[in-house]
Amino acid sequence: MKTKRISNAMETALNEQMNREAYQAQVYLAYASWAEVNGFPGISDFLYGHMEEERKHMFKFLKYINDRGGHARVTAIDAPPSDPKDMGDCLRKALEHEIDNSQKIDEIVHLAHEERDWATFNFGQWFVKEQIEEETLVNDLLDKYNLATGHADGHGQIYEFDRDAASSPQEATLPREEEF
Repeated sequence: MKTKRISNAMETALNEQMNREAYQAQVYLAYASWAEVNGFPGISDFLYGHMEEERKHMFKFLKYINDRGGHARVTAIDAPPSDPKDMGDCLRKALEHEIDNSQKIDEIVHLAHEERDWATFNFGQWFVKEQIEEETLVNDLLDKYNLATGHADGHGQIYEFDRDAASSPQEATLPREEEF
């Protein structure tokens, strides 16, 4: 039995986030399936990749909670929202989920700061950076989609957009990481 090195409030917040990450994985899984059956293999591959990433995030939280002497508690995962009505709706909803997730991560980091829990504060910084990347990736895809469909004959360009999405990276380079 390990000595508990996180507060009860922090343990609860981390458990909620761990289960939120599982829900995020479900959302990406559902959206990927929707894209696949609607003939968008590039987007579905991108979304399936993100589903795997969210599962890894969930596991990071689980291990951290247990390693700090807490108890990671896996709960039931809510059903994902209904299918998007089109590609733009899919990407807008994915971005909304990422922005919501970022706000929840910020709350954990804020709590860690208030509690002077520097280990969790440091742990949370990885997720702060990750969420910047996640929002950037989805927002960039949404921007490309909006550009591709902004013309009257945009339907032909959706194919090109989908093809490009197949090779879209799962990570974004942030300006502060680039070498000048």
